[in-house]
Amino acid sequence: MYFAALLARTEDGWEASDTELLDNVETLSDLADLAREAAAEDDTVLVLIEQEDAWFGVVRIDGEEDPRIYVSDAAAAARSSYGEILLTDELLGREPDDDPDLDALDLDGTEDGEDEEEDDDEVTAEAVGSGEAVPHGPVGDPQVLDDLGVSEKELKALSEDALTEIAEALGASEVLETVR
Repeated sequence: MYFAALLARTEDGWEASDTELLDNVETLSDLADLAREAAAEDDTVLVLIEQEDAWFGVVRIDGEEDPRIYVSDAAAAARSSYGEILLTDELLGREPDDDPDLDALDLDGTEDGEDEEEDDDEVTAEAVGSGEAVPHGPVGDPQVLDDLGVSEKELKALSEDALTEIAEALGASEVLETVR
């Protein structure tokens, strides 16, 4: 089960709205545009995404700056459509000109969220559109929330209920719960 929300910082605190990312967003650029539309002036907007018990991601948009991204487990995120949006070539340290190796993709009919009868230890996470393995564990900018009260160490230690803990640190837990 997925959950995604936008938290936009305003003069009065944080405002939250839920979003159906897959209906509106196909690329990171689309996601950044959606976040900027939710911003008052050039204020900070956070996109919080989680797949229950698997991974979470934070995308931070500050005005017209490039999005800053943190994903708690790249290998888990690579197996989801939400994760595909966040796991850019740049984030994974790849050259964007690499030709996709379609033979490396595992298109067995389970990519739409159907359960697969395999042990997670046996599944090798492949990069979306590439034959390179996606790293297990966090990728991106672990300092994405430092100035908002969530240190790199705290961010990396989050697991279950990560978005709730982030919202609490921001003072936005009540507004996040309204869209949950």
